[in-house]
Amino acid sequence: MNFEQALQYLLSLGHETLAMKLGLRNTEMLLESLDNPHQHYESVQIAGTNGKGSTAVILDSICRSNGIRTGLYTSPHLVSITERIRTAGKDISEAEFADRATEVRRAAEGLVEQGKIEARPTFFEHVTAIALLAFKNAGVQLAILETGLGGRLDATTVAGAATVAITPIGLDHQEYLGETITEIANEKAAIIRPGVHAVIGEQTPEVLEVISERSAEVGVVPDNTRAGVDIERVTNDGRYTVILTTNHDRYEHLSIGLRGSHQIQNAALAIRIAESLRERGFGITKPAILEGTKSAEYSGRLEIHDGSPPLLLDGAHNPAAARALRDYLDEFVKGPITLVFGAMGDKELSEIARILVPAAAQLVVTSPQNPRAASLVELKELARTFYPNDNVYAAASATDALQRAKEVTPPEGLICGTGSLYLVGEIKELVDANTLGCVAS
Repeated sequence: MNFEQALQYLLSLGHETLAMKLGLRNTEMLLESLDNPHQHYESVQIAGTNGKGSTAVILDSICRSNGIRTGLYTSPHLVSITERIRTAGKDISEAEFADRATEVRRAAEGLVEQGKIEARPTFFEHVTAIALLAFKNAGVQLAILETGLGGRLDATTVAGAATVAITPIGLDHQEYLGETITEIANEKAAIIRPGVHAVIGEQTPEVLEVISERSAEVGVVPDNTRAGVDIERVTNDGRYTVILTTNHDRYEHLSIGLRGSHQIQNAALAIRIAESLRERGFGITKPAILEGTKSAEYSGRLEIHDGSPPLLLDGAHNPAAARALRDYLDEFVKGPITLVFGAMGDKELSEIARILVPAAAQLVVTSPQNPRAASLVELKELARTFYPNDNVYAAASATDALQRAKEVTPPEGLICGTGSLYLVGEIKELVDANTLGCVAS
C-alpha cells in the first residue's frame, strides 16, 4: 500500500472511538505475528486524564537532549496521522508509515484467515502496532507511549512497559471507563503491574487511595512524592521558569517550553520519570533535563500564531483542560477574545461551555467534521446559556468560523480556537496552508 491506501484502509476499520473495542488479546496476537517488535527496546507508558501528551512530549525532549534515541507515540493527531509516531524527534515519513501499515495489515488479515481472531483489530490497535514496529525498525532505545484510553485494556499496555506513570485523573470517557472517579481510576491504575517502576502525578486523595491499593496488590512501591515548586519568572505569553525540587535533585532556572501554569506539574512528572529512568541505567543528566524541558514543543496546546489578530489554539476537551485554558486567558490575554468553539457531543459540553464561553467578547460555534461532534443547533443553544450576548454566530465549517472570527476581532484582540483537538486540527490545517493569513510564531 502507498500512504493514501494505508490511510483509507485504516479508516475502513471504523472511527477510532466509535468502533473501539477495549481488550488486549487482538493486540497481543497481532504483535506476536510481527515477532514482538516491542521487546527490542525499553518502554515508558503514560496514562491519566489530563497532561498525558504534554508529559510524554517533555520526557521525549529530555531524553533526546541526553542523546537517547526515542520513539514517541501519542494520539490523536491534528492534521496527519504521521504526527502520532515520532522517532528521534521527527514524524514518521508517509512512505515508512505505509510500509509498516502494509506489514501490520498483512499480519492482521492472516490472523483472521487462520481463525486465530474473529475480526480485524481496530484502528487504534493497528496504529499502535504500526508504531511499535516502526520503533523497532528505527532502532530506538526507548519508546514513550501515551495511553489511548483507560489503561487496563488499552492497546499500549501490551508493550509491557517497565516504567509507568499516571498523570492527574479526572472524569472523562465515562461511557467506556465507568461513571465514578473510583471506577475510572481503577482502569488507569491497572497499568501498574508486578515489577514495574511507577511514578505518580498529583492526585486527589480518592484517586491516590485507588492507586495505592492497586500498587499493594501487585507488590509495587509507587513514587507518589510531590516536587516542590517556586516560580522565578513568567513570560508575557505564559512560559514559566521555576525552581523545582524533587527527592533526587534541585533544578534552578528550569524554563518550561510549553505555555501555561498547568505545564509546571506536567514538567515535574516528566522530570521524575527521567530520574527513574536514570536509576534504570539511562544516565540522564541534569543539563539534559534542563535543556529538554525548555525545548519541548507540542502542537495544539496553547499554540500561538502571529497575525492581526493573533490566533491561539488549544484542544481543551474536558473540564480540567478547559479550566487550564481559562486560567491562561484570564492571566495572559488583555484584549477582547473571539472564541471559536466546537466539541464532541459525548463530552461534558455544559461544563466545558460554562468555563470557557463567558471569556468571549465574540462567540463563533462550529461543528468539527467528526461523527461524534455536537451539532450546530446543540452548540448554539448551549452557548446562549452562558454567553451574555445574544449574537452567537454559527459557522458551517472551520473555514467559515475562522473567517468570521477575523472579521469581528480587532487587531488588539485574540482569536481562540478550542473545545476539541479535532477542531484545532481543522483550524491548524488552514493556518499551516496560510489560508487566512496567520503565521506560526
